[in-house]
Amino acid sequence: MAAPLIETCHVACCANRTPHVVSWSRGGTIAFGTCNSVALYDPKERRVVAVLNGHTGRVNTVQWAHRGDCGDCAPENHLVSGASDNRLILWAARNGKFKQSVECKGHTGPICSVDAIYMEDSKVLVASSASDSTVRLWLCSEAEEAECLHTLSPGSGYMLDVSLALLPGSSVPILACGGDDSQVHLYVNYNEKLQKAMSLQGHEDWVRGVEWASTGGELLLASCSQDCLIRVWRLCAKSGTDARTQDDHTIIKMKEDVFEVKEKDVSSVFAVSLETVLAGHENWVYGVHWQPPFYKDGKLQQPLSLLSASMDKTMILWAPEEGSGVWVEQVRVGEVGGNTLGFYGCQMSPDGSMVVAHAFHGALHLWCKDQNKEGEWRPGVVISGHFNAVQDLSWDPEGEFFISVGSDQTTRLFTPWRKRETQQATWHEISRPQIHGYDMQCLAMVGRFQFVSGADEKVLRVFQAPRNFVENFANISGTSKEKLLTSSDSANLPEGASTPALGLSNKAIFQGDLDQKANEDEEHFKRISDQYQESYFHPLHLTEPPPEDHLLQNTLWPEVQKLYGHGFEMFCLASDSSRTVVASACKASKAEHAAVLLWSSNTWRQLQTLPCHSLTVTQMAFSPDAQLLLAVSRDRTWSLWRRNFPTHESPEPQFSLHAHTGKDTAIHSRIIWSCDWSPDSKYFVTSSRDKKVIVWGPCRLEDSGDLLFPPDIRPFSSVLDVGDAATAVAFCPVLCSDNSYLLAVGLESGRILLYRWSPGQEPAGGNDWSSCGETDTSQSHALAVKRLRWRPRAGRAGRDHNKKDGQTDGKREIKEESSWVQLASASADHSVKIFNINKQAL
Repeated sequence: MAAPLIETCHVACCANRTPHVVSWSRGGTIAFGTCNSVALYDPKERRVVAVLNGHTGRVNTVQWAHRGDCGDCAPENHLVSGASDNRLILWAARNGKFKQSVECKGHTGPICSVDAIYMEDSKVLVASSASDSTVRLWLCSEAEEAECLHTLSPGSGYMLDVSLALLPGSSVPILACGGDDSQVHLYVNYNEKLQKAMSLQGHEDWVRGVEWASTGGELLLASCSQDCLIRVWRLCAKSGTDARTQDDHTIIKMKEDVFEVKEKDVSSVFAVSLETVLAGHENWVYGVHWQPPFYKDGKLQQPLSLLSASMDKTMILWAPEEGSGVWVEQVRVGEVGGNTLGFYGCQMSPDGSMVVAHAFHGALHLWCKDQNKEGEWRPGVVISGHFNAVQDLSWDPEGEFFISVGSDQTTRLFTPWRKRETQQATWHEISRPQIHGYDMQCLAMVGRFQFVSGADEKVLRVFQAPRNFVENFANISGTSKEKLLTSSDSANLPEGASTPALGLSNKAIFQGDLDQKANEDEEHFKRISDQYQESYFHPLHLTEPPPEDHLLQNTLWPEVQKLYGHGFEMFCLASDSSRTVVASACKASKAEHAAVLLWSSNTWRQLQTLPCHSLTVTQMAFSPDAQLLLAVSRDRTWSLWRRNFPTHESPEPQFSLHAHTGKDTAIHSRIIWSCDWSPDSKYFVTSSRDKKVIVWGPCRLEDSGDLLFPPDIRPFSSVLDVGDAATAVAFCPVLCSDNSYLLAVGLESGRILLYRWSPGQEPAGGNDWSSCGETDTSQSHALAVKRLRWRPRAGRAGRDHNKKDGQTDGKREIKEESSWVQLASASADHSVKIFNINKQAL
């Protein structure tokens, strides 16, 4: 079978900041809402296996459909999701892939929680609650139809969570709703109507989560609240004699509430009593989750084990004691310190060996049971990503890692990690160099371990990797530590960085600071002021990617320089391949602010101001030979600047205007969003909101030994209409087999298109462009593509140095590897994706 043209290698994303947005299936897959999509994540393979696109608003809640009576441990075939677009979507597995099966329309407000159970004849019963103050019950059939059975309007209040189960010994569904009136409401569905059974009182604040569990003929209901408490209720069927016997006053029993259900003319009576109240959290409890049932001796058993997650940054596992049956705290895991804001929900793996929580900043926190030590849990490696729009990304010059920046005010560094025993490398975030107070907009790499970043402020900031990062990067990527340290002037490198209590600048921490801190710790707080140390940094010795709390605290890079000169918020950056010049531009509505500033990357002095445009410069790019600088702008024109030959008077690089389009020569009729250079520096491409992509050139004459720049630069290709606003464009650095160029175009809709362009072909008829392929629905982004960047060289990162010398099939492996190229894309849908593209399939 031929290899596919485009395969998704990695998706970096995180959970939305809403409760009930993560759900762990019996099959072992974690589903979570990320922006407008649902991601399916395999925690064992540590990668996103699928992305489900269908919603047009933020996904607020996802839930796997489960068996109502827990009568089966088979993997689920259905997943339900609810979003801010007021829609519910039921996804069904077909041939191993999830497809949109049914859409439920009816709510008039964002949906905040859902639950689903399988009924007989393989129908799925779905309950949903929304901020339109209603709870709805839907029946979804195999024929892909959804019927709204009932709508509950409890008045002005909201139901914050819903949970479905089947009453013991019957096929009647019971629905539990946690309300903002501090009560848990129970409804029974019979005669096609939802009828109120009772309200359980006891909580003193909003009930945030409810969940049923079925245990041997009885139901247990866990409810958690903003009063920091968890209540467990027991529901059981009462036989006719139980219901009528007089109370025996010698036995102390919990108060029971009784309700009656008629099914097919048979009347059954059920009693609900309070089982226990669990106090242990110190802040709002957002989520409760029962350990899934498992088979033991051929029988299905529901373990009495309850997991809870709270805004106090901890998760607790509760279970009754062996002898007394009193519920106690078994395990507590969580975060200490850091600037995180607690947990929104929790889930447990099917075998109970892993627990996961999702936090306010979208991060997943995973803990695994230690197999060697009884009762010990340790943090595990889990997916991470931006929790807001990703604005820009850049590869390191060697193509071993990339750095991305986003509106979530963070800069993140991702690299492949290959465990010793596995061939397959998986991508992970191993450093968060910058955590800022402003939304990030742009960045440019200057060498391997230095970058400049710009945010919604007038200052540019320069960061340099500390020694601790270089060592850990060597361990994780399998590169030689000595080689990396010699290339980055290790003698002067600080160990790490920390953020002062009231500062935005990351402060460098040297070995001396750490030694001094160690000595002070031994002497134990001699003065009050010593209790609050400035340096929160602890050197990490990583053999695997770090968990979230380490990323926040111990992987910062020191800030080495601030660059002042712009009058408005930063918008775009570019650096040249010779690592001498950085160009920057800011938001502008007048010509005086739209000038491009050039900085020397050796001294960080401002070299030049390049005025030409009248509105914001949206993107810039240096040609691969570092001789030309291209800028495109909101004013619908581009400008090209030529590097002057150095003289004795000005040894520093200087640029002068070489060519530009004006109002009469501009072909683009809307904002030009993006631009890029061909790998041979001959041509450049522009892409615009007017749906056009145009290649311009030639920018150097054929076979001239000297650098001769032709003065007349014109459209060299036919105008390519891509059918949607083209927000990003990039030339592949590796030519195709017939010496044509490969381009990727990112659209506002989130799709990415691949084209080949042959400069020799007749441009008039549009024969110079040929479409090679595009991302399908599951691969595409859900929102606009913000940036496309090809890996600077052929091959796939993390696989280049797979073979050691002396292995016979090494040559074949290298040849096969060189037929692949990698493309990284950043999008407004909070995700960064890496695609492997097979040049042979072109």
